[in-house]
Amino acid sequence: VQLQASGGGLVQAGGSLRLSCAASGRIFSSHVMGWFRQALGKEREFVAAIRRNSGDTYYADSVKGRFTISRNNGENTVYLQMNSLKPEDTAVYYCAISRTGLAYDWSKYADWGQGTLVTVSS
Repeated sequence: VQLQASGGGLVQAGGSLRLSCAASGRIFSSHVMGWFRQALGKEREFVAAIRRNSGDTYYADSVKGRFTISRNNGENTVYLQMNSLKPEDTAVYYCAISRTGLAYDWSKYADWGQGTLVTVSS
């Protein structure tokens, strides 16, 4: 499986960005696709996840109500719409696939994209 993340950039606080993650290879309906982020000097943290089959979504408390994860199974693409961005959202954002179901721990995700940098200025 290969994942290609895109859509990062520089935005002012309160602004919006939409990240995309295109997947190729052996993708199954049972897979869970997630977004994680890692700020400089910090641990990688869970942001959001979506089940490919049901479309059920899960969010970290820090982004709930501001970020929306969605998917287009026909195009094997997952999106992360980020609104009301804050400086503390600044990080490299990674998309990933879990083959073993929903997980909030990044170590449970087997496949990773290269990351896309989101910088939110105050």
